[in-house]
Amino acid sequence: MTSAPSPAKRLPNRTLAAFSAACLPYAALGLPVYVTLPEFYASHVGVDLALVGVIFLVIRLADIVVDPALGMVIDRTHSRFGRYRLWMGMAAPVLMLAVGMLFMVSPGAGGAYLAIWLIVMSLGFSVSLLSQVSWASTLTSDYDQRSRIYGWWQTANIVGVLVVLLIPALVQNLGLGDYASAVRWQGWFIIVALPLTLAITFAFTPEPKAGPSPDKAARFAYLSLFKLPVMQRLLTADLMLGIARGVVGALFFYFFEAVQGFARAETSILLLVYFVAGLAGAPVWSALAVRMGKHAALILACVYFAVTLLLAAFAGPVLVPLAEAAGLGNAEVVVAGLMVALVGLAFASGDLLLRAMMADVADQVRLEQGEDRTGLLFSILTATSKLGYAVSVMTFAGLRLTGFDPALGGANSETALIWLQAMFAGLPALCLVVGAWALWRYPLDQKRHAEIRAALEARGGAG
Repeated sequence: MTSAPSPAKRLPNRTLAAFSAACLPYAALGLPVYVTLPEFYASHVGVDLALVGVIFLVIRLADIVVDPALGMVIDRTHSRFGRYRLWMGMAAPVLMLAVGMLFMVSPGAGGAYLAIWLIVMSLGFSVSLLSQVSWASTLTSDYDQRSRIYGWWQTANIVGVLVVLLIPALVQNLGLGDYASAVRWQGWFIIVALPLTLAITFAFTPEPKAGPSPDKAARFAYLSLFKLPVMQRLLTADLMLGIARGVVGALFFYFFEAVQGFARAETSILLLVYFVAGLAGAPVWSALAVRMGKHAALILACVYFAVTLLLAAFAGPVLVPLAEAAGLGNAEVVVAGLMVALVGLAFASGDLLLRAMMADVADQVRLEQGEDRTGLLFSILTATSKLGYAVSVMTFAGLRLTGFDPALGGANSETALIWLQAMFAGLPALCLVVGAWALWRYPLDQKRHAEIRAALEARGGAG
């Protein structure tokens, strides 16, 4: 009979804060890539809207092949600088160059320009993110502490998102430039913050000794990972959540401006409210994961996300007369802000819980296969997330088929606006229900993970 695992040492908050510092520029880059840049290149640079969707889709599809290859290389890396420090450090200048080219673009740049620099950026971002989330999983082997670690990680990500969202408002309100100038300021923030935050992370975060490297001869053995029931359920949920959140992000400006009639400044405030609510929700989902288990907490989050999104899209306008009767000024914005805040509370749940769950899967794989495949496992998870976001960007092409024209805004046909509303809320809600269903009877709960930890410790391979 396997003995109980020994208690894991609680990581101090200062260590988690230092580790999470690098999230600020990574998240500040991640949001524009999926929300700002597609709309910016279509509306301001002049690249055809459908072509923008195709470029993002193709590059994200390529990531499905590239990311696992990067993960396998990372897993086999050994250096005196550490496995993950080395790769994050090498990727930093690549990211800085790509950001400079993508964000400092001049009007008239074509689809080829966008594609080339998006490829460069994607490679640097993949290496950076894979190394960071894999490093997080090695900081502890404790089931509950992993929820705490990824809770810090996701909170820092949201802070980075909030900073990059505030930049356009500050630039335009302070008279420092127009919207295009604000996008360039976002790029400069990422370029400056990246080396500074990496220095903090590298200096104050320990990197535990890596586990046994996978056998080079078994380079295609990773395909067997997809046969694991736990992986099938986890990846299905990740894909569905990626599509859902990606659609909301990609269509956010179009929905609130064209369907609900808000100005760009008002919509920017609503997007800020969305992420502020996500910041508030992160510790809630982390605490619920400890109380009820990670997969149960994520099922709850999916259902909550779907319900509140549908309410925001279809019930919000119905509540405006009630708000006006209550004497609230600017009732439309107040109601929309409240509904967006309710939706945003679920924003952080997917990223932090899925990654904490994948860290547990890495322990199971190490026990069953005797090899450390942490980087590969997180690369697969990252690839499905990117695929979800890539599919979401293709809603641009879907909108064009309905006759929607971004330049017309609310003057589009009623049919096109109805399709926009359905895509914004109905498609994500459907995906979220599928994601929740995939996690039903998820096999790797706290009890099973405790058994795996105990077996690893008995073997002498616990992290």
